[in-house]
Amino acid sequence: MKRLLLLALALSLGAAVSLGITRFAYGLLLPVMRADLGWSYTLAGGMNTANAAGYLLGALMTPELMRRFGASRVLLAGALLASGFMAASGFFIDAAPLLLQRLLAGVASAFVFVAGGLMAARLGALAPAHAGLLLGLYYGGTGWGIVVSALGVPALLRAAQQVPHGWAWAWWGLALACVVATAGMAWPARVLQERERKAELSPGLAAQNTPKPLPWRAMAPALAGYTLFGVGYIGYMTFVIALLREQGVGAGAITTFYALLGLAVVASARIWAGLLNRAQGGGALALLNALLGVATILPALTGAWPVVLASGLLFGGVFLSVVASTTAFVRHNLPGEQWAAGISAFTIVFALGQIVGPTVVGWIADGPGGLARGLVYSAAALWLGALLAWRQRPLEDTDKAVNACSGFAMDD
Repeated sequence: MKRLLLLALALSLGAAVSLGITRFAYGLLLPVMRADLGWSYTLAGGMNTANAAGYLLGALMTPELMRRFGASRVLLAGALLASGFMAASGFFIDAAPLLLQRLLAGVASAFVFVAGGLMAARLGALAPAHAGLLLGLYYGGTGWGIVVSALGVPALLRAAQQVPHGWAWAWWGLALACVVATAGMAWPARVLQERERKAELSPGLAAQNTPKPLPWRAMAPALAGYTLFGVGYIGYMTFVIALLREQGVGAGAITTFYALLGLAVVASARIWAGLLNRAQGGGALALLNALLGVATILPALTGAWPVVLASGLLFGGVFLSVVASTTAFVRHNLPGEQWAAGISAFTIVFALGQIVGPTVVGWIADGPGGLARGLVYSAAALWLGALLAWRQRPLEDTDKAVNACSGFAMDD
């Protein structure tokens, strides 16, 4: 079991790259880039919409890539590409190439996130009693990326404040962090690639080359609830820092807020492990969406620092567990040969939600009520998603997945 935990922790660097840095660090850079480049909130939100559109394209491509090259190779290649696209952001000031960069970074981050999620699910199948913890550790790696961004971006911005477009140095620093994290993933990728190869040679797993179609209609409530999670959560992660700056929160306090949010993400692996092990329907997704809506609306209602800090801690302690809950749902309800397709399906609807969220919240923020009203919209989307997910029941007449990965064995 100890080795599985270490593999999950090393694998979690993929989540740190794909979401913690590639996606969420932009929220720290948005205010300074908007001020320097004269962006509206609609354009600023459009940057993350482009990233989400790329994420959708990547999610659509990943299952075929994993079938052809294996999850481990897709993981590492995606992480290297994400590092390169992050570095590219420091070389442009025009909106068009920056939008293109965010789109391409989204494609690469989907490769990493979907492949890593599949590998984490396979680890969970090796220790079913601890599967929730192993999944949580992988997705909680996003928190380490948030912490690195929270501590590194302000320091780099201060160091380059006398340089024209000094925010470029922050992009380059983040790209370097992605490269270091990619190196850290080499060990779990190598170990799990060997297991993939042995599984492919197992005669009992030959049928997995032609998996059955997904039961889309039976999964519809969970997919709809997760789509609205994508719509709602991304507004918070894109604009909450800008809202805090508008409310007069100092730079040091913002760093503390964002770092604590990231640490809460890491801690969420332990907090929700039991729920992920037990909830076979949409209960976990519904509960977590509802809590996330509470966290999202708090900064829109008041700028009181204790309430704002509580919002960040609650948000961080919940939002990546929403993602983990969908992987747990797939693991509980689908046979192993459908895991890649199931995780990709949730990733696709997640990306669709994220495409809508940032631009709509930015458009609302450009009107009366500003960013606070935009976060109210985000919270409403999350609560609606909770209601839809609550209708999801465990799937019937499906072979459980644990046995399907019997050939994917590993000595502890």
